[in-house]
Amino acid sequence: MIDFNDLDELLFTIQKQFDYDFSEYSKASMLRRINRFMEINSMTTAVDLQFELINNPKIFKEFINEIVVNVSEFFRDPSFYQSLTKNIFPYLDSYPKINIWSAGCSFGEETYSLAILLKETGMYDKTRLYATDISSNAIEKSKKGIYPNINFKDYSKNYFECGGQASLNNYFISDEKNSIINSDFKKNILFSNHNLVTDGVFKECQLILCRNVLIYFNDELQNKVLKLFYDSLPIHGFLALGKKESLRFSSVYENFKEIDRNEKIYQKIK
Repeated sequence: MIDFNDLDELLFTIQKQFDYDFSEYSKASMLRRINRFMEINSMTTAVDLQFELINNPKIFKEFINEIVVNVSEFFRDPSFYQSLTKNIFPYLDSYPKINIWSAGCSFGEETYSLAILLKETGMYDKTRLYATDISSNAIEKSKKGIYPNINFKDYSKNYFECGGQASLNNYFISDEKNSIINSDFKKNILFSNHNLVTDGVFKECQLILCRNVLIYFNDELQNKVLKLFYDSLPIHGFLALGKKESLRFSSVYENFKEIDRNEKIYQKIK
């Protein structure tokens, strides 16, 4: 296993060799995930890990997918979606075309949840959703839109709590084990890789969601990413963060107003 001294050297090597910059991620969280990866792959030293990462592309891809946290579910935090449909959707509906960016989209559950609610409010056909993640594995799974049936009881509960108008099953084709999202919900979604640390503005969007990603960054990197979101929003555009995240201590805080303090939804005002 590795310690904090090994971690600095490892992250420097990864940045130099592969141009992935994890130096400003939370080190404690990063260390836990790397040591878990090493245990799963029977590696005991930092030297073993560095050798495999540099010489084995398959291992490196698995490493990136492991240390980048991908946790999500359909209609996660129903109160957030209630606020979105009540406070934000009516404003967005005034636009002839809508761009929405789901940053750190994980396996696509949040993006497809948005698409379903936009469909039910009559806004989907004029909306383009951009869903990005640093993990290639997450993007590939998102594009497929296949999810285990075992979780759908909880998903349906979330869906009705956030004001769903039909049966969630109407939006999927299911067999005994899995459900796949209807193809109609893929036509207006672009899934692609994007690194919040090193990549620039993705596209100007009226709504940006980045929920429960910033908690894995240190303060400096959080501020950098929030500045990126600020630059990606037009005046009066909206930014949604996770419940444990905030704009309060960022350099762009004064440029936003709170729309929903509990759900961490903000609007750019200057």
